[in-house]
Amino acid sequence: MDGMSIPPEEVEPPAADAVLFRSSPGRTFAALFAVLLVAYVAVSPLVALLLGAPHDPWWSTAAQGAVIATLTAGGYALSSRSALRTWVRSSSGGLEVAAEGSDPVLLAWPDIEHVAVRRSGLRMLLDVTPVDLDRVHPVSQGDEGWPALHDEENGAPAFTADLTQVWPGPRALRRELDRHLR
Repeated sequence: MDGMSIPPEEVEPPAADAVLFRSSPGRTFAALFAVLLVAYVAVSPLVALLLGAPHDPWWSTAAQGAVIATLTAGGYALSSRSALRTWVRSSSGGLEVAAEGSDPVLLAWPDIEHVAVRRSGLRMLLDVTPVDLDRVHPVSQGDEGWPALHDEENGAPAFTADLTQVWPGPRALRRELDRHLR
């Protein structure tokens, strides 16, 4: 699959109530574009005032900001960092996790010891600690392997998925996890 996880459309959900959380480069582009445009339009007149530059009309500043925001947000959206294909699916059947370069795995809710959505710098990460790695179910028979594993503070292995660009966002995923783990 050339480093890409299997798309969720190719994997049958474990239950009918499945909620899919997947990376969205288009949403990332739109959010980054808006932030850059507002920042440019807000800061540009201040810089011109400090430097004593002539005042440009508002539409000129907005057009310059749109070009800069489009190029910057587009470059990021097309970059390899933005192209990560992570998805998480939550349902009454369990939690499926697939990260860049991995096959999806399914963990039934009783097979999950701990789940955490945490921030690491500017990134949001999902850590899923299974009760036992033998209780993790590969969803497909691909050859990419499991999502990234790291050791928790207690030494238990945990799956990690980058949620930075996942839509609906990490807050919605937290609510979904709380609903199933109560």
